[in-house]
Amino acid sequence: MKFVLKNVGVIKQAEFSLGELTIICGSNNTGKTYATYTLYGFLFYWHNFSIEVDKKCIQHLLNDGTAEIDIQEYVDAAQSILDNWCKFYSKQLPVVFAANEKYFSEASFSIILDKDDIKPMREFHRNIVTSKSSIFRISKDAGSSVVTISLLIETDKFKILAEAVKDAIGYALKEIIFDGLFPNPFISSAERTGAAIFRKELNFARNRILEEISSREKNVDPLMLLKKAYSDYALPVKSNVEFTRQLEEHAKKESFIAKDYPKILNAFADIIGGSYTVTRNDELYYTPNGGKRVKLTMDESSSSVRSLLDVGFYLRHTARRGDLFMVDEPEMNLHPENQRRMVRLLAKLVNIGINVFITTHSDYIIKELNTLIMLHQGGERLDKLAKREHYDDLEKMDPRKLKVYIAEDFHVLCDGNTRKRKCPTLVEAKIDESYGIEARSFDKTIEDMNRIQDEIIWGE
Repeated sequence: MKFVLKNVGVIKQAEFSLGELTIICGSNNTGKTYATYTLYGFLFYWHNFSIEVDKKCIQHLLNDGTAEIDIQEYVDAAQSILDNWCKFYSKQLPVVFAANEKYFSEASFSIILDKDDIKPMREFHRNIVTSKSSIFRISKDAGSSVVTISLLIETDKFKILAEAVKDAIGYALKEIIFDGLFPNPFISSAERTGAAIFRKELNFARNRILEEISSREKNVDPLMLLKKAYSDYALPVKSNVEFTRQLEEHAKKESFIAKDYPKILNAFADIIGGSYTVTRNDELYYTPNGGKRVKLTMDESSSSVRSLLDVGFYLRHTARRGDLFMVDEPEMNLHPENQRRMVRLLAKLVNIGINVFITTHSDYIIKELNTLIMLHQGGERLDKLAKREHYDDLEKMDPRKLKVYIAEDFHVLCDGNTRKRKCPTLVEAKIDESYGIEARSFDKTIEDMNRIQDEIIWGE
């Protein structure tokens, strides 16, 4: 499966696929954030999309109490269904980026499926419930392409609108047909440091509503206020802030990492040098290692502690297998040694079933990842080296799990043109199991620095 972007920000035309670990690197203003936010927006809105169900099927269900749908026709039409959804989503890009519509008037986002991408669920059984009871059941048995819908209450007591029934079935069909194709996203945006400090003050909706109420205006529409409250901020930033605002609620949960992989949480604690605590009164503190009596607020803590707040709570409380964990510049505010630790942490997440997507400017990030790739080769000598340097098997990275792209100017064939022309795009980087990732954008800078320093020391 490929994601295709056209005229999105600085990106003229680009396509990319997801690996279990996906990296976009490159210079400033080359489109990394545009690609990241566009993908996040689609995955965020994915749960809002529904497959269109024939009204005759719904009427049959309401009249007879049962109906059947053969999903094969939907499977065959999967690309067409996605095309329609992508056209709709492309029109939402100004909302995703909180930008003027004119900047995205020619922008488009599309998905190209490979022939083996659609693998419907083998079986599916779910009751659709109201607050009082189950009202109908949707089932698909293993080995069958038929979905059966059965009312669980008498039809004369069935008061739900046909449109609501149609939507519920459409969402179920979407889940069955596109099973596992689009992961649940979590994003840690580049604005996360500020969100940690001002998390309570950044309740956009509340602040805007209070402003309006305090004014002398009458006939205030609350829905319009909510829309205005969020229109000034890009969707990933809003999602990031909302997660940070609700830390007290998140802290009541426990992720599978906390249950099954506590050593990963210990590795994260080594990066921040301590732990986070949120109280019942929604007060947030950071406690440094070895300083149990010391409690620091976020504005008293270091920038690295603030920038990793949402990551820490995600890992401990809300992470789920199969998620897409997106981090914009994981190196932000981190010393090079902690950048290396962060890469090893991300590798662990990939190897326990969490998909990871990052953007980066850091040569340390790429070099440490190259070390993990090379150590994956194994053998007596490398295993001995890994043990000596305290790398464990969960950190070694299979290069087949990676997709790496360089955001840069490159020759591409744009729509309507017969010749390739140079424009901002994403270029897939080569990955070698013996040497790692070929990251040109970093290599040239390092080579220039080495050349200048060699001449300073040795002369021409």
